[in-house]
Amino acid sequence: MTSEKTPVGAVRPSQLLWTYGPGALIDLPSLSVVTLATDRWEESRCQPIEEGRLLAAVRKALGPQVEKLRMPPFQTSDDINVWSAEANIGVPVRPFPRWLRCVKCGLLSPYDLGLFECKEDRYRPERTRFIHKDCRGSRGEQPAKDADAVPARFLLACRAGHLDDFPWHYFVHSGPSSCKGLLRFFESGASLQTENLWVKCDSCGASRNMAHAFGKSGKENLPQCRGRHPHMDQYDHECDEQARAVLLGATNSWFPITLSALAIPLARDPITQLVQDGWDYFMDLASESEVAVTIKTLKKTGALPGIDKHSPKAVWDVVQAIKSGTPAGVGGADIKGPEWDVLTDPSPPTDWPHFLSKPAAVPAAYQNRIHSVLLLERLREVNALLGFTRVEAPEESGDPDEQPVRAALCKDPPQWVPATQVHGEGIFIRFDEKALQSWEGRPAVQARDKKLVAGHRGWRNARKLDPGEGYPGIRYVLLHTLSHLLIRELALECGYNAASIRERIYADTEGDAQQAGVLIYTAAADSDGTLGGLVELGKPDNLGRLLKQALGRATICSSDPLCSEHEPEKDRSLHAAACHACSFVSETSCEFGNRYIDRALIVPTLDETDAAFFD
Repeated sequence: MTSEKTPVGAVRPSQLLWTYGPGALIDLPSLSVVTLATDRWEESRCQPIEEGRLLAAVRKALGPQVEKLRMPPFQTSDDINVWSAEANIGVPVRPFPRWLRCVKCGLLSPYDLGLFECKEDRYRPERTRFIHKDCRGSRGEQPAKDADAVPARFLLACRAGHLDDFPWHYFVHSGPSSCKGLLRFFESGASLQTENLWVKCDSCGASRNMAHAFGKSGKENLPQCRGRHPHMDQYDHECDEQARAVLLGATNSWFPITLSALAIPLARDPITQLVQDGWDYFMDLASESEVAVTIKTLKKTGALPGIDKHSPKAVWDVVQAIKSGTPAGVGGADIKGPEWDVLTDPSPPTDWPHFLSKPAAVPAAYQNRIHSVLLLERLREVNALLGFTRVEAPEESGDPDEQPVRAALCKDPPQWVPATQVHGEGIFIRFDEKALQSWEGRPAVQARDKKLVAGHRGWRNARKLDPGEGYPGIRYVLLHTLSHLLIRELALECGYNAASIRERIYADTEGDAQQAGVLIYTAAADSDGTLGGLVELGKPDNLGRLLKQALGRATICSSDPLCSEHEPEKDRSLHAAACHACSFVSETSCEFGNRYIDRALIVPTLDETDAAFFD
């Protein structure tokens, strides 16, 4: 709560990017709060992250006024005096929804009317809660006793990113009413289905079933969206979207829109790369003495690790060289292009602060399909939060006019955006271009491509999107499917949780370089990264064995023949022979939400035997 700065719980900094960012609801044991806009955060406690390529991409999306990527604030120690200023380090939140319900008598009222009281627990913040003071039970016959009050479980949301309290008075009185009586929420029946939930007015006796707030009835019984943004304390002037009821804690109440990039060396020597990474620190310096002061400051703050190993004169020479030309790698918004160039370089960088690679031999059985394998013993991924959507997840579209409404993180154009960085390891597999082109020319592959395109067009038509946009191509489907099969296999061998293994697919065929590669990596938020288990499995003997096992498991699915015979054009879906039993992975692992997958392109299936890339 912002006025008293009462700690109410804790979440991990990374969760403030993926789950509980600005505008999202945090369902705590006794409270429900909304994370406030980034302009309410203490910027001085948000450590900056240097990643020029990602910052350029963020500026392209949000505007040139974005100056920094910053980490969410966090406490450096658990042993802190609860009454000190350090105990209040964190992100500001506010109770939401405003309406609370007494668990004993069912009283339903906003907390700011004074019928409920906040009980603070400094030593156990998660126990901070609201109570209904002197509650006398549902019939008013019991002795006065404090009873817990919990958040009302229903809210209103719309596709334009707005979120509001449920209109309880409007709903129970079937529209605007002058009645201001107290409301009660009660249950009838053994189950907690919506048809067994009721709200009633004590004054006039009007009551209504909560089932009338959903589906077709909901459109008739709920008011127009008021355009509310609770995280920014403001209302939009008008909103044409129909508000719909959502449950507290529902996953469709907040979908993050993020960008991510790998920290890769774009220069040929370490000092140039470091200066480019921290160019904002050096761009305004005018002398070698100012460089020396800046290096000392960076060493104390740890903002640019490794810069203190170089002399001020060497750094100043690089700064002058960059000022005389254009600093490479910080002006473009292309994310995967430079990564592909570094990963496929004949002599890739071998030892950098955030990038350590080592070539590996291709498994003998797959030399006619795989061009090369690169083991990444050290890598860093940086993620940035651009905004969020509600009700419907953001869809892919090449046309900015078709993009869903992206709710803003703060009132004014942001000067910085929340970001996180994770360290880890990975395996990069580059496939043989000639083998791919030969495969793409097969009639069976082209027929399979037409089926996927038909499903893609139907899926986009159903969502009123341009059906001619957004299809990634049959090559992407092949690489994406193989990536999923390998992730499932690696999770069984390397000891990492399947949800912690991620993918990056390189399948762009529009540029000069024909991309055909898969990066499978795992990353952790701590500075030490991971333990080498994934890289070990990238060595020829292990990778060959894992590929053989993955292809063998993909041949027969436990849901066959339904899985292999699935026709994407019939149900307007974005996958063909694929399901949770054979090729789907965690949403945190997949860069495309388990879309565009077809194992018939990898191995022969019961329904298709001629489109397989692997024999």
